[in-house]
Amino acid sequence: MRLLVLIGCVAIAVSLYGQTQRPNIVLVMADDQGWGQVGYNGHPKLKTPNLDAMSEAGIRFDRFYAAGPVCSPTRASVLTGRTHNRTGVPGHGYNLCLQEKTLPQALKNAGYTTALFGKWHLNGVRGAGVPILGDDANHPGRYGFDEWLAVSNYFDLNPLMSRNGTFEEFKGDSSCVIVAEALKFIAQQKEGPFLAVIWYGSPHNPMKALEEDRGDFPDDTAGNQLGEIVGMDRSIGTLRQGLRDLGIEQNTLVWYCSDNGGLKYDPDACGGLRGLKSSLFEGGIRVPGIVEWPGKIKPQITDFPASTMDIMPTIIDLLDLLEESQLTVRDGESLMALFEGKKLKRQHPIPFCFQSGAALIDGDYKLLSTNKNKDGEWKLYDLKSDPRETKDVAGEFPERFEQMKAEAMAMIKSVGASASGKDYPEGKVVQPSRRAFWYELEAYEPYFETFFQRPEYAGLSAD
Repeated sequence: MRLLVLIGCVAIAVSLYGQTQRPNIVLVMADDQGWGQVGYNGHPKLKTPNLDAMSEAGIRFDRFYAAGPVCSPTRASVLTGRTHNRTGVPGHGYNLCLQEKTLPQALKNAGYTTALFGKWHLNGVRGAGVPILGDDANHPGRYGFDEWLAVSNYFDLNPLMSRNGTFEEFKGDSSCVIVAEALKFIAQQKEGPFLAVIWYGSPHNPMKALEEDRGDFPDDTAGNQLGEIVGMDRSIGTLRQGLRDLGIEQNTLVWYCSDNGGLKYDPDACGGLRGLKSSLFEGGIRVPGIVEWPGKIKPQITDFPASTMDIMPTIIDLLDLLEESQLTVRDGESLMALFEGKKLKRQHPIPFCFQSGAALIDGDYKLLSTNKNKDGEWKLYDLKSDPRETKDVAGEFPERFEQMKAEAMAMIKSVGASASGKDYPEGKVVQPSRRAFWYELEAYEPYFETFFQRPEYAGLSAD
């Protein structure tokens, strides 16, 4: 009898993964790339052959959402499976609460080696990205990353970075730099599965593309931003080919997205959707989303609404990890059924809270308020017939409107309780919140002379 049970367990493992070893996970995120800034979504000038190829080989989400309309919130959602306001990150530049249960912690406990490459922006340090200090209370290692090569925020050409607290200087396009370093890490993983998180600094400002990537684009802000995406796309090609050269592509899931909607410099950044970065309209939160897993996931294009909050629950489900790997209160849902080619229905609407605004996406319908504290500010949109959110249909569907409004108010109350620490065993938030520019922090004073000699720090730009 025990032999039959063992054989059954092995059969299940082989049918799910195609082999008994657990899959490697690579999470890739762009910084400020709008939904329209990929070739496959019809950008009139920009070519992204590698992202296009990836979208044709895997699942292309035409309605994939960043959990927040700016960077830090979405990053928090990827690591926790929760809307960012629950996690201590209501906006950009806040530190992620150390009491959160994170994806790298869960995978590390399951035998994975974990690493982060690129932008962090979850340690409460604002301004142009600087190397993260080894004694930073909120460096990536505090959240389950065995290794990290990172900067605090956005970064560009020839970056100065921190490898586990030791500064290192690199030459070249930052996207290509971190992919090359990630592939070095991946090549060393012989004994077990790995999680590699690659968070680009592009195409965020200061937007300085290599001349070869800018090509025929003008040498202005818009042209350099598009050139940065060209460089980023090239690095995606390097990553995909690198996995194939190592012979591990069939056992590696790669998930690509952006952290928020596009910027004003490119009129086609959001593909005609309403709003930009910082907005809860579609242009601020709908982003490119692709999952590729050769031999395991069949190519498909889906308009199923999914979110960065779904990444952690999906991976936990995929690996059949313990329920305790996640906090009980969460907002994301597993997308495993889609991976298996099945139909899927969300159990709950996708929630959004940012500054004074809030929104819920439930299938084709979206409830949105730019001021959640004013009763008359709520509007209902039918995204299937009106993706640009031009017409409020609350009067046409009063029952749906009232139902979604009640759900939104309950969500806002729940998020408020989480933000106060009610989801943690301590019942409160233990570590004080931090949100400061690096040049305001005493810990960085010994490095001021070095930093101010570098062009990326000359303007002391905000987030």
